[in-house]
Amino acid sequence: MKKIEAIIRHYKLEEVKNSLTAAGVQGMTVTEVRGFGRQRGHKEMYRGAEYTVDFLPKVKVELVVTDDLVPVAIDTIIKVARTGQVGDGKIFITPLEQVIRIRTGESGTEAI
Repeated sequence: MKKIEAIIRHYKLEEVKNSLTAAGVQGMTVTEVRGFGRQRGHKEMYRGAEYTVDFLPKVKVELVVTDDLVPVAIDTIIKVARTGQVGDGKIFITPLEQVIRIRTGESGTEAI
């Protein structure tokens, strides 16, 4: 089992969600986050004054999948979320030792 965390643009969320669901992913958690990468934010003008926006708004999508679904989920996120512009996001994959469903006590892949 693996946990996949993807930081993506806000407007790509619905399309990513629909594509992952169609690919067989059964659940996900979505969080609104703010941060920066290589682009280090950007400058904006407000009433004639220039200021820097350091932390840009993004969406973090977290999913837990079986090992056989990992390549499908990653390829789906990359294909759908990519715009080719700086700031498309990142994907992080970490191994999961155990998953337990609280309601039933099921563990392992049955709990996903």
